[in-house]
Amino acid sequence: MAKILFGTAGIPASTKKHDTISGIERVAELGLGAMELEFVYGVNMKQELAVEVGKVAEKLDISLSVHAPYYINLNARERAKLEASKKRILDSARIGAAAGAKIIVVHPGFYLGMDPKIAYASVERELIEIDEKLKPGGIEIKIGLETTGKGTQFGSLEEIVSLSNDIDSVYPVIDFAHLHARGVGCLREKKDFIKALSSVDKKFLKSAHFHCSGIEFTEKGERRHLTFGDRGNTLDYKLVVEVLKELEISGTVICESPNLEEDSLKMQKYWGKVT
Repeated sequence: MAKILFGTAGIPASTKKHDTISGIERVAELGLGAMELEFVYGVNMKQELAVEVGKVAEKLDISLSVHAPYYINLNARERAKLEASKKRILDSARIGAAAGAKIIVVHPGFYLGMDPKIAYASVERELIEIDEKLKPGGIEIKIGLETTGKGTQFGSLEEIVSLSNDIDSVYPVIDFAHLHARGVGCLREKKDFIKALSSVDKKFLKSAHFHCSGIEFTEKGERRHLTFGDRGNTLDYKLVVEVLKELEISGTVICESPNLEEDSLKMQKYWGKVT
């Protein structure tokens, strides 16, 4: 039977003491099953703390993932920027693995006006190099490439799926809000979600990793994340949950809503109704 864990992108807002371990404890108190460690402005967690974080998460049965820094562009023209981007991913992998995280979520980069096929070749080359560096170090963690929300960003569903099929350590991370915004409101009906998920190899859907939230967008794509109840949001979380159930997908859904725990709990509660 399909099993989905729901959790927050970072420390829940209702956490009294704003640190990672307290955040994990709060996630457990709320009855959620997952938390994403947000390294979005830099990998500042020390190895020793990561090990302790992992012990607490294991004790409380909370599944951890990591979001790598935003400052990554695997299609950068400058060698220094490429090397810095790869280092941020490798640092995220090292600390994430020490904490017992199963996947690092990465925004791959930008087209920078290039032909998407040329950008794809560049991103693929750098990911292969990262993959080759992870293996000798024995770092057991997935590189989760996230679908991005703007047409200027590398990370269409097709690109993410293709790279995940070709590189061992790379997994697709579908951000439903980003996908909806990039497609200027393309996820309106159940069949739209089914079509998107049908492009992903079934082996990834046995332990999938998703992001979800409300979203505001323009004709250029993502503008900002919203709560599910915000005026202007057109992404129906109930359709997301229903499709995951119908397709018998197992994995984790991380909520990136401005109201982290409340919207995570909404999804979890609805999952309980349909399963």
